[in-house]
Amino acid sequence: MLDHVIRGATVVDGTGAPGFTADVGIRDGRIAAVGTVTGESRTSEDATGLVLAPGFVDPHTHYDAQLFWDPYATPSLNHGVTTVAAGNCGFTLAPLNPARPGDADYTRRMMSKVEGMSLIALEDGAPWNWHAFGEYLDALAGRIAVNAGFMVGHCALRRYVMGPDAVGGQPSGEQLTAMLRLFHEAMDAGAWGLSTTQSSTHSDGDGRPVASRHARPAELLALAKAVGEHEGTQIEAIVAGCLDQFSDAEIDLLVEMSATAGRPLNWNVLTIDASVPEHVPRQLTASERARKAGGRVVALTMPILTPMNMSLGTFCALNLIPGWGPVLGLPVPERIEKLRDPDVRAEMLRRARSKEAGVFRRLANFGRYVIGDTYSPGNEGLTGRVVNDVAAERGQDPFECLVEICASDGLRTVLWPMPTDNDPDSWALRAETWRHEDVLLGGSDAGAHLDRMCGAPYTTRFLGDCLRGRKLVPLEQAVKMLTDDPAQLFGLRERGRVREGFHADLVLLDPECVDAGQATLVHDLPGDGPRLDSKAIGIRAVWVNGVVAIRDDEVTGAVPGTVLRSGRDTRTVSTT
Repeated sequence: MLDHVIRGATVVDGTGAPGFTADVGIRDGRIAAVGTVTGESRTSEDATGLVLAPGFVDPHTHYDAQLFWDPYATPSLNHGVTTVAAGNCGFTLAPLNPARPGDADYTRRMMSKVEGMSLIALEDGAPWNWHAFGEYLDALAGRIAVNAGFMVGHCALRRYVMGPDAVGGQPSGEQLTAMLRLFHEAMDAGAWGLSTTQSSTHSDGDGRPVASRHARPAELLALAKAVGEHEGTQIEAIVAGCLDQFSDAEIDLLVEMSATAGRPLNWNVLTIDASVPEHVPRQLTASERARKAGGRVVALTMPILTPMNMSLGTFCALNLIPGWGPVLGLPVPERIEKLRDPDVRAEMLRRARSKEAGVFRRLANFGRYVIGDTYSPGNEGLTGRVVNDVAAERGQDPFECLVEICASDGLRTVLWPMPTDNDPDSWALRAETWRHEDVLLGGSDAGAHLDRMCGAPYTTRFLGDCLRGRKLVPLEQAVKMLTDDPAQLFGLRERGRVREGFHADLVLLDPECVDAGQATLVHDLPGDGPRLDSKAIGIRAVWVNGVVAIRDDEVTGAVPGTVLRSGRDTRTVSTT
């Protein structure tokens, strides 16, 4: 007897093939039948007019901590994501050295700073009862509603072995050996591989470059070699050029790491903007050179424009503009005084528009910012207005106008930059770039930067755009890009397709209305901290391993997810 039958759905199976009408039967967490199902079942439902697709796979999240207080990985699960890859960017909560209990506090403060997580939530929402990486995985096993795989963060490996010297220091021969031994133990326990960062934007809770930024190529290549000694493993790497343009040395490093490991390496995020036509070809040079060297370098790119809010009052991307950090790091009264100085503003604008600002130049058109939440009587009625319009009314320069609005709120004003790449040419370039064999959709950062951005709903928003918006790709291809493509990159065993024998990770959606609601601020973190959330529209149900985890945008309370371990749940993916 089947456990459940979904009858009469339009099955879009993840392969890119045309959709077809069929029943799908589930038994013991697997897809037991696809076609006309006549046998008995414990339960069934009519899915006429609805689309049944494989569960979506998000290749870049930071749910490492959130899963402890939110086993449903909301809002990703609401938007059809049944499998998440976490432990990215070199940052993980394990391993922790038992000889240094203070390392847990260091890790929490680092994650709060570099990934925008609530420190109170990190302190109160997770048990921190592990040391070895395998103990961390065991702490999650059996209590999560999504399938989750985890890379090992290079920063944690360095900190465990080198202690405070991990920031600024180089490992001795003995320390590198110990780091490799620790890394092998983590992969034996099921880690998916290595994640590392050398990005200039990544600093720890003390404001110093995170540990992995101090690693030299020999250390990175030694770890890459270790990755290749385990089945079903990967590399995820971030370098400074990921956000702007790769240097020759960075391309060489990414290519050599992948070729040394004999494993795919993915990076994020590939920005696509038609006003900078040379950008995409330069970034994909790493992929083309890797193919020739026996490696594979895969760029992650988002299929939607993810809004990210800014503030002059709290740490955000504006702090990362060269020369802005010292001003925005001052106490609020002194900060306001500096920002009101025309000479200071002129220098800040010059730095923000300079070549050294890289990708952050996109934030420098302050007239195009939309004013969000305000807090003072003097700003009443400004919410939703564009700074350019207000500045024209007041006879002010846009940046001066923005500063005065924020100053009236004690710098608490929420600001929303309008995207600079929402033009037809940029969308046409995206559609073209998505066809490249080494470009993969993803890069949501779900679980991080919680009060600044909400990338998790990219799946439903993209599908809605494909069905009723720009229609850049057909539905069947869009589903493949969200399911089978990432499943193939990670070597997921029997996931990513609606096929008999595969795990029953499924999404039932209404093609007439599937979409993502506007991001809104909610206070539901441990300690009542804020985060951005987005309602899923048109998602009727989500099954994880055959069990309904979401029904009409509400969690069911079931926790059928699996901690996916390398080798057991992933196969080795060839780079050739």
